[in-house]
Amino acid sequence: MQRYFIDGKVPDNRKVAITGDDAKHIAKVMRQGAGDEVIVVMEGKSFLATIESVDFDIELQLTEERQADVELPKNVAIACGLPKGDKLELVVQKATELGMHAMIPFEAERSIVKWDAGKGEKKRIRLQKIAKEAAEQSHRVKIPEIHKIHTFKQLLETAKSFDAIIVAYEEEARAEGGKRFAEILKSMYDKDSMILIFGPEGGISVSEVEQLKEAGALFTALGPRILRTETAPLYALSAMSYEFE
Repeated sequence: MQRYFIDGKVPDNRKVAITGDDAKHIAKVMRQGAGDEVIVVMEGKSFLATIESVDFDIELQLTEERQADVELPKNVAIACGLPKGDKLELVVQKATELGMHAMIPFEAERSIVKWDAGKGEKKRIRLQKIAKEAAEQSHRVKIPEIHKIHTFKQLLETAKSFDAIIVAYEEEARAEGGKRFAEILKSMYDKDSMILIFGPEGGISVSEVEQLKEAGALFTALGPRILRTETAPLYALSAMSYEFE
């Protein structure tokens, strides 16, 4: 059954409307009409809803709440150094399916790609749409927030609001006695929020490593192999799902 997110609070009469592209999708693509049912998500809750009318907007009546524990039990933000091409779109889509709560793209010292203000906002809007569609597909009740692009300095400031900062650093994968990701996760049961930081294709610079150490970050290897920048976040989220779910 199709799932649609609606902003705002659930009204007392439980009558709601779907507008814009989602309304067109219901009427033109799904060809649904009065009496058909969809799933509506509001305020982090999912409801079975009956379509009452299909006009310019779709008018619905919420009928019953559906109980589902589908969100990752930890608030996990993924911070990615800007990668080349459309890799970030892949990460957003798959990380949303795996339970990511937020995505923070940042300009790393070794990022080849640079976004200006105009391009950055267009990219953010597109990534937010991808996150919404992936949340619908995976039957989530929350859409991950796609933040505006951060400088590294802004990333460090944002990271302070999380209970733990974890950095995937390939040098840890090569070093003997490096902290295993599994060990770090087992120490996180008392943490509610975490930010996982991944560098771009060129990795995290020495200067960035030093600043992250000063911020109290934990550095870890993600196994003995070096993962691509678009693979590492998905590996990490899968491991977190295994550990906490």
